[in-house]
Amino acid sequence: MTSPGEKEFRWKQCLVIRGDIRMSCGKISAQAAHAAVAAFQRCDRETRDRWLSEGQKKVVLKVKDERTLLELKTIAEARGIAAALIQDAGLTELPPGTTTALGLGPARAEEMDRITSDLPLL
Repeated sequence: MTSPGEKEFRWKQCLVIRGDIRMSCGKISAQAAHAAVAAFQRCDRETRDRWLSEGQKKVVLKVKDERTLLELKTIAEARGIAAALIQDAGLTELPPGTTTALGLGPARAEEMDRITSDLPLL
């Protein structure tokens, strides 16, 4: 429920970062950006347009390890939520192919909450 003057977002995107690998703030930011763009590109036009018109709500979360990230991707895809797994190119901090992040959606906020509400904020 929203208070007077507070905007209600019906659509959101979740960016999920692995918590078990060391990355600088800049690296995390870049990986989250990659995840946001890649997941957005996988959505249908109507979903993209609704999310864009609403203000592009994004939430950045973390998971404990790669396995949890992969499980979350599987769950999201089974529910029809666009999902994009990000692997680092290995040019700076991480070995090539390191899975770093997952972009989910945008999708309806209530659908996203069903699979991400237990995850802590980054």
